[in-house]
Amino acid sequence: MLIEAYRKAILNVMPKLDIIHNAVKNAMIKDGWIITDDPYIIQYRRTILYADLGAERPIAIERDGQKLVVEVKSFLGTSKIQDLKEALGQYDIYRYLLEETAPDRKLYVAVSAIAFSSFFKQDVIQLILNKHQLPLIIVDTETEEITQWIN
Repeated sequence: MLIEAYRKAILNVMPKLDIIHNAVKNAMIKDGWIITDDPYIIQYRRTILYADLGAERPIAIERDGQKLVVEVKSFLGTSKIQDLKEALGQYDIYRYLLEETAPDRKLYVAVSAIAFSSFFKQDVIQLILNKHQLPLIIVDTETEEITQWIN
């Protein structure tokens, strides 16, 4: 398959993993998700992008089975507002492409509980997130557990 050929040919040019990537991945596994892709490749015609994780919930656990794509963000940059702008732009691009290539998958952004409590609770950030309707997975990176889902 074309995607497999691309995957093998360009493994060295994939984006660097976020510092909380493994904690998010382990938290999802603990929560009953099966990680199907690490990274999840989004291919639209000749363009290839990489989201951090693809995950599925087994049909035995959820009646209809759920499929996710998860983009992991640590928000550790010097400007958290800039980190948010980049995350929102990346989310929009991935969402548009997934609507075309994998409409059965829901896109989430995973953030640490620390980033959520220190940055995402600010009034201005809450306003932006509510207007944007950004689905979030909040992960305690110490215990590697999901603490909250925000749809």
